[in-house]
Parts: sequence; C-alpha cells; structure tokens
Amino acid sequence: MSGVTREDGLVPRARSSLPVVCSAGLGLLMLLYAWLLDSDRFTERAGMIAFCITVERVIHSMCLFAEEWLFHSRQRYRGRMNEIFQACFRGHVVFGMCATFLMLKLGGVSFSKEQWSTIALMCTVYLLLRSLGFLGLAPVEISEICETKKMNVAHGLAWSFYTGYLKFVLPDLQNKVSRYSSTRGKLSSSRLHILLPLNAKVPTKPEEEDTHVIFHENLPELERDTAGVRKRSYKNSVYKITQDKETFSCVLEYATPLLTLYQMSQESSAGFGERERKQQVLLFYRTLSQILEDSLECRNRYRLVLLNDEHTGDPHYLSREIIQNLKQQDGEIHMEPIRELPNEVHPFQEEGSIENFNDVHHAAYPEDPMSNDPTLMFSQPQSLRSEPVETTDYFNQNHAKR
Repeated sequence: MSGVTREDGLVPRARSSLPVVCSAGLGLLMLLYAWLLDSDRFTERAGMIAFCITVERVIHSMCLFAEEWLFHSRQRYRGRMNEIFQACFRGHVVFGMCATFLMLKLGGVSFSKEQWSTIALMCTVYLLLRSLGFLGLAPVEISEICETKKMNVAHGLAWSFYTGYLKFVLPDLQNKVSRYSSTRGKLSSSRLHILLPLNAKVPTKPEEEDTHVIFHENLPELERDTAGVRKRSYKNSVYKITQDKETFSCVLEYATPLLTLYQMSQESSAGFGERERKQQVLLFYRTLSQILEDSLECRNRYRLVLLNDEHTGDPHYLSREIIQNLKQQDGEIHMEPIRELPNEVHPFQEEGSIENFNDVHHAAYPEDPMSNDPTLMFSQPQSLRSEPVETTDYFNQNHAKR
C-alpha cells in the first residue's frame, strides 16, 4: 500500500489515448474541409496522397532492411530473413500500399506524369527530412513507448526488487513479526515500510537523516539458497520513532534499487540527469505499487512511503512522515484470508413456539462478541406439496378458542 505524502500530485499517471482521439477528430474535420473545397477530384487526390505516404514508409523500411541484412543478420537474427523483414517492415504499411494501389486501379484512376513527379518529389522530401531528424519521435512519444513496452530503467529495477527480494521476504514477514512480538513486544505495525526518497539519495542509516529514528534490533533472519549461495541471509530491522514523548516501532528500510538510480545520475556515460532520475523514481514507485498490489502473497504486508525532497531545513521530516503513515494504518480495515468453514449443520425447527426458535437461534449464534465464525443453518427436507404450518403463539391461541 502507498503512503500518505500526496502521491497523487507527484506520481505520473499512465498516458491516455487523448492524442490519438484529437488526431482522428482533426483529421476528419480537415478531410471534410478538403471535400467541400474540391469534391470533384477529392477521391483521386486522396488516393494519390495515401499511396504516396505508404510508399514513403516502405522506402524507409527498405533502408532499414539494408542495414540489418548487411551488418546484423547473423548477430541479431541468426541469418533468419523472416525475422529481419518483420523487424523492418510493418505489415499494415505494406498492406495499405497494396490496397490503395488496387483501389485506384479498380476505380479507373490513373496518374499522369505530373502526378507521378509529385509522388516522387514527396517521397524525396520525406526521406531527406527523416534522415535529418526532423520527422523523429518527440520525447513524449519516446517516453510513452518506453512505459508501454516496460523498457525504462525503473521497470527493470522494480521487477528485480520484487522477484529478488520482496517476493519471498514479505510473505515470511508476518511469521517473523509474530515471533518478535511474543518475546520483545508488539510493534506499531506488522508491515514492511519501504522508504523512497524522490532525490534517490539513500543514506546508510536512517539516523543520518533524522535523529528521532533510532535502530532497535533486527528481526529473526530468513535464510534461503539463492543463485548458488547457500543459506543466504536476509534481515529486516526494527526502528523506534519518537515524537512528542510518544514512541512508535516498525520495520522499515530504504528501497535499495534507488542507489542504482542515484549512482547512474552521477556517471556522465549513463546519460542520466537529475530530471530523468526523478522521473525514474516516480515510475519505480508506480510500477512497484502495481506489482505488489497484484501479488496476493505481498498484498497488505508492505507500505510504500514516498519522501519528497523539498523538506530542506526540517531535521525531523522523516520521523513525521513515518508516524503519519503509522497513524493512518490504525483506521484501515483489511480483509483477512478466507478460512474454510467447518462441516457442521445446525438444523432449524420448522414447528414449535417462539421460545424454541429463540433457543435454536442462541445455540446457532452464541452471544460471544469475539466469535466471528459464521454458521450455516438448514431446514429439514419437506415435500413440495405440504401445506405451510403457522407456529406463532397468537395463531395457536385463537385456533384453540375456536
């Protein structure tokens, strides 16, 4: 679960299809405007332009094919021509060019020399502008492609953090907290609090950021064989957080993959500036939240605390954020795992007085307020032709007088 640091105003949402809708709407308006201006030659001109655009894309794909076939066929494609063709040619472009050409031929439209010259000139201009970079993708489009295809650094780090650590640490956390609470004292929260600073600066010890956050001790270790290492040890630390003479305790740690993001931003060869680093931290937060929420083993066992880096001058910002998260959890209601019901049947008496019904009711539903186990009640089997029997005292008394 996420923190309470107004992440809705910080974490970017996934991009919508608004640009596609706007482009389609404006395209239809321009198409209508062109038809109103010259409806007689509209079909011919529209077909020529559509054919020209598809030819331009096919020629550009041929240039890509030449590069891949001559220099990368063995290393990247193992000499498989079909894979090279699929990587360079988009199927709908080739299909569109052929379909447009057939429609023009079947419709009896033939291009003059002047029109063929125009098509050649448009293809030339397109290829020159493309080679010079004027028709390249905008940074927003590149970002959208990377997010859609899960190709960002943050995606890889989030999945690595989950599969290599959280996936087996979080399910075992409840057992470790229970063993700790039985001997050391109850914690303020049984969840693992994962701290994610926006600037990706992860200190060695939380005490370096806030003196009100003090290390207490480690939980029982988890050992498992991983990647050839026998009995690799995984630890989680308990910290004491104080505020206004009030002490809280919880399990917390920083998200270690943020160290990678910060170190990448310090290397010029990585091409990773401060702005890109912050975007990757937010994307890491969003991706990790989605992964953990989709995991039944990890749900309700964690807390992501997004720390804003605009708190300079506040030496106790960290402790306030952690305590705010702990207090918010007190009012949350969580669904416990469904337990298998016992195979018990409590019969319900169809005939008898209200007193008998109350006795059965109290037997089936004891008045113990701490009992949350549901019970099942079934009536005795009866024939579908039987007449209903009135069992109330009022009806019995009136019937006896008669």
